[in-house]
Amino acid sequence: MENTEISRLIVDALEDLKASEIRIIDVRDQTSVTDWLVIASGTSSRHVKSLADHVVQEMKKKYGISALGSEGADVSEWVLVDFDSVVLHVMQPPIRELYDLERLWERRVRGLKDSSEV
Repeated sequence: MENTEISRLIVDALEDLKASEIRIIDVRDQTSVTDWLVIASGTSSRHVKSLADHVVQEMKKKYGISALGSEGADVSEWVLVDFDSVVLHVMQPPIRELYDLERLWERRVRGLKDSSEV
C-alpha cells in the first residue's frame, strides 16, 4: 500500500471521531525517519487518546497495518503513533500551538483539502 494511501486512511479514521485541523505534511526530502506526518487536534486529553486509539484499531482491523509504537497516551496532551512511513501526531490545541510542527516542517505543509496527491 502506498504511503499516501496510508495517510488517507489515517485521516479517514480521525474524521470518524471528529478530529479537527487535520494536516498532512510531506517530509520525504527532509528526513529519513518517515515520509509523511499527519497532525490533528483533539478537544481534550480524553479526545486525543480516543483519536489515537481509534486510528490504531482501525488501521489494524480494516487494513492489517500495525503501529510500530506510540508515545504520550498516559498524559494525552500529545500522542504520537508511528506507522513507519507515516507518523501521526494528535495534540490538544495549546500543545499544538506551542510546538508548531507545521512551521517546523513548513516547506511541504499542505492542508488536507489542498492536497491533490493525498
